[in-house]
Amino acid sequence: MKLLAFSDLHSNLKILEKLIKKIQKEQPDIILCAGDLSSYGKELSLILKRLSRLKILTFIIHGNHESEENLNQLCSDNIIFLHKRTYTIKDYTFFGYGGGGFDPHDPKLESLIPKVKKVAKQLIFLTHMPPYNTKLDYLPRYKKHAGSISSLKFIKETKPILVVAGHLHENFNKQDKVGKTFIINPGPLGKIIEI
Repeated sequence: MKLLAFSDLHSNLKILEKLIKKIQKEQPDIILCAGDLSSYGKELSLILKRLSRLKILTFIIHGNHESEENLNQLCSDNIIFLHKRTYTIKDYTFFGYGGGGFDPHDPKLESLIPKVKKVAKQLIFLTHMPPYNTKLDYLPRYKKHAGSISSLKFIKETKPILVVAGHLHENFNKQDKVGKTFIINPGPLGKIIEI
């Protein structure tokens, strides 16, 4: 299965056009968006309409720049709001958890671990919050990690095959591993991932 993952578009319509050309060229089976599609809701409806026209199944979560309610209302038939939900295709289970990005602890995410463990086949975790103590959350300027301890706990306990995260622009295109789990911040221009 071919995935195209991206995050943190932040209403940049020029980058959206480049992303759409990449999607049209690569023809992924599924698109994954790890949040911050907009800058505080600006152009959100337009961006979702452009993505919907591609007629490719798209899983999306909110970041810290759009509200859960607004994004959920704007999703269409082929754009699925995945926050706190699972969606299984063949042998793969997709789970999304949006929002956050600033608090290292999220008890609501941690409370979902048993539920996800019960239904997960080969799990793919879509989150806005980069996991703590990885290349995706390290900020060299401050010489510290700024990610989510709860995301890290979720990964360690559910053991996904893939994690797509966003939020920290300094770490676009960074990749790492937590155990056997491959984690990536694909940035706004997106990355192709084969699973």
